[in-house]
Amino acid sequence: MEKIKDALEKARGKTEVNPVTKASTYQPAGPTPENVLEQANETNINAISYTNTKTLELNSQHLEKNRIVAYNKSESATWIFDKLRTQVLQKMHENNWKTLAILSPTPASGKSFVAINLAISIANQPQKTAMLVDFDLRKPRVAKYLGLDCEKSLNDYLEGRAELHEVLVNPGLPRLVILPTMKPVSHPAEVLSSARVNALIQEISTRYESRIVIYDLPPILNADDALIMLKKVDCALLVVGNGMVKETEIEEAMHHIPKDKLLGVVLNKAEVSVEDYYY
Repeated sequence: MEKIKDALEKARGKTEVNPVTKASTYQPAGPTPENVLEQANETNINAISYTNTKTLELNSQHLEKNRIVAYNKSESATWIFDKLRTQVLQKMHENNWKTLAILSPTPASGKSFVAINLAISIANQPQKTAMLVDFDLRKPRVAKYLGLDCEKSLNDYLEGRAELHEVLVNPGLPRLVILPTMKPVSHPAEVLSSARVNALIQEISTRYESRIVIYDLPPILNADDALIMLKKVDCALLVVGNGMVKETEIEEAMHHIPKDKLLGVVLNKAEVSVEDYYY
């Protein structure tokens, strides 16, 4: 445990983010079916209406079973993710960043748990909208943890069987959209490098000024999928499962994440105060 703490202490000194030049904003030629929000309402995101996006109500008991605590504002653990949200959004605002990767060194650290709760917490913030994309194409978990039963998903979009607006889901929460993956994808590294995925990332990350896009990525030490995606996102959070990862694995994972993109390290699966969620 002491070695884990030492590694996280080192992470504190490696997470200083340098300001970057504001990127030019991509302007679509006109309305497309991806307009999951009425464009007239983008200036008033508290009045969002979902037109082409399916709305599926979540089951509170299923969420509680999977520790999706941010869904219930009366849940005492919600404040942990609200504070993490505030810290993340402050850094992203300072650098004009819109896209965030959530990843871990190895499996079983709880990265999907953190990604889902953080996305819900961001959507609860009145000035922002959030989109959560399950890009762990080897072992997708977002739909399972949320209890989503989708006829069409990212799988169908990637194979050209569905348009983007057909695979987006609003889970009954204002300002939140999910892009779920329902089953593993063959050759995920090649898929994530494809022109179709590049176009998807461009579309969802630039469509709305208020949108924060969160990508749930596979463990960085298990395959090169996360390395491919790190080139396409603005910043990243590394989730470390308490007692689930070695010091050397944390250091190796941090070595693969560009220093100017690493927001910080989240210590998960520990009975700790919010100060231990290192940022």
